[in-house]
Amino acid sequence: MSRVLVTGLGAITPIGNDVPTFWRNLTNGVSGAGAVSAFDASEFPVRIACEVKDFDPAQWMDRKMTRRTARGTQFALAATKQALDDAGLTIDADNRDNIGVVIATGGGGIGLVEEGTHILIDKGPRAVSPFLLPGLMPNAVSCLVSIETGARGPILTSTLACASGNYSVIEGYNFLQRGEADVIIVGGAESTTTPLGFAALGRMGALSSRNDDPQHASRPFDADRDGFVYGEGAAIMILETEQHARARGVEKVYAEVLGGRLTGDAFHITAPDPEGDGAVRAMKGAMQSAGLQPTDVNVIFAHGTSTPLNDVTETRAIKRAFGDYAYDLAVTGTKSMVGHMMGAAGAVAATAAALTLYEGIIPPTINQENPDPECDLDYVPNQARRAEVNAALVNAFGFGGQNVVLAMKRYSS
Repeated sequence: MSRVLVTGLGAITPIGNDVPTFWRNLTNGVSGAGAVSAFDASEFPVRIACEVKDFDPAQWMDRKMTRRTARGTQFALAATKQALDDAGLTIDADNRDNIGVVIATGGGGIGLVEEGTHILIDKGPRAVSPFLLPGLMPNAVSCLVSIETGARGPILTSTLACASGNYSVIEGYNFLQRGEADVIIVGGAESTTTPLGFAALGRMGALSSRNDDPQHASRPFDADRDGFVYGEGAAIMILETEQHARARGVEKVYAEVLGGRLTGDAFHITAPDPEGDGAVRAMKGAMQSAGLQPTDVNVIFAHGTSTPLNDVTETRAIKRAFGDYAYDLAVTGTKSMVGHMMGAAGAVAATAAALTLYEGIIPPTINQENPDPECDLDYVPNQARRAEVNAALVNAFGFGGQNVVLAMKRYSS
């Protein structure tokens, strides 16, 4: 079995458009929430989001590519170029057949669907762009990363709603374990900050309506939470086998990926199973597949959406999976700062986990002001914590009852 290492990172997020800025703001407890700027939300019941700020696609791609791609795909292309540079990896004729791409998305180019529909209604069929379908299809994100970088190994786009980003890492790990590639570019990308998306999520009652105080709106595990804050962005990791990394002289390894586990709730299309049974089985399965005992795990990067149902259910599931040791775990909620980035959420949390394993700093869960008696674990409240972290789990639970838990550990040669 090949050991699978994380050797490069890239990030476009609401709190930073590169990894150093993202990590600095994450560990400093900076919120990326604010008033929606992507459209006029003045008539909407929810008017806040964690949007990516000051992103200029011209820094990363030519004008033609910008016109033909969804915003989430642009994020992925930028984050991929960052990650390849961070890993010191050049894709060329000698290695391109052994480098693959597995990037996840939840909504794909849904924003282009909305825009194209308006054009069709207002201007007629001849005004619709011939590039609309290639731009909006979910697999555009992985395929365009492949085309732009030249990677010609396995190409896959995973769509598991809010658990998509985690699954991309596990599937990339599996490709490497099966010997189908030496390197896999993995991650998640999302941008569906559109009127239709907001209207739909608002009607579901999933979003926080704390419009007058956006930076305190996302508050996972706090008693006053009232819903999640929508986020957008991308996170990319370079995974490669230990043999390949050693052969090319890699010196910086952020973490080792140990695999993970997928389970289903078979309960409800949006609500979690109140007992968290699927989440429990995913956490236990991830530890089993990784060869970890519960006491080997130091921190859980929680799904932690800031919704009333999710946070209680996840807390309950952690207790069931870890027993009394649950109270010795650090449980951190990065969505308190970056919001819920849907298909990119797991990839962003996994990136944070890799940095925690490398740096020995656990990011905080901010906005912990009013403890919830049903959420009584150590959520690393409000301030980052230096700690010796040897192993981490990353939880992601998607609409439809899809549970994906990723296991990672600190790398030692």
